[in-house]
Amino acid sequence: MAHHINLLPWREQQRKDDQRQFFIGLAGAAIVALGGVFLVNSYVQTHIDRQNARNGRIEEENRRLDTQIAEIRELQKLRQNLIERMRIIEELQDQRTTSVHLFDELIKTLPDGVTLLVMRQEGTQITLEGQAQSNARVSSYMKNLDGSPWFQDPQLVVIETKDGKNGRFAQFSLRVQLTRSGTEGQS
Repeated sequence: MAHHINLLPWREQQRKDDQRQFFIGLAGAAIVALGGVFLVNSYVQTHIDRQNARNGRIEEENRRLDTQIAEIRELQKLRQNLIERMRIIEELQDQRTTSVHLFDELIKTLPDGVTLLVMRQEGTQITLEGQAQSNARVSSYMKNLDGSPWFQDPQLVVIETKDGKNGRFAQFSLRVQLTRSGTEGQS
């Protein structure tokens, strides 16, 4: 029987083959790991790009909406100005005939023997100054003013008896309030 004896350093060759296989496996694992990292990175980067594109569209839409909001605010200011102008015009239209009615009512309430010399209006307060034949005529005038739908709350400021060419007379000053009901009811 013949035995073969291998005297070649086979263990060293085996070790070199094992190292070579190990490095090949390690290189393969590194290539697979790098490929996996690349794929994960590509996947994540794709999602980041998509989200950035969405964010860009949202920011663009926000800028467009901000512009529209600014335009709406300007339109609201313009609308408010127009409403204010319309209100002023309506007030002027309502008050257009007020002075005519005011003078007409002053004449209607004026009794015989009373003469008006001065009339001043400040807002709704009217100051009347004049002369009357007697204090009773001034009192009658105040009652007439109080009974008018155009006036309320007549108050005597001063009354003085004076002598004149035609005899004695009462010089008076009184205040009366112009009412809203009179101005609204006669428009």
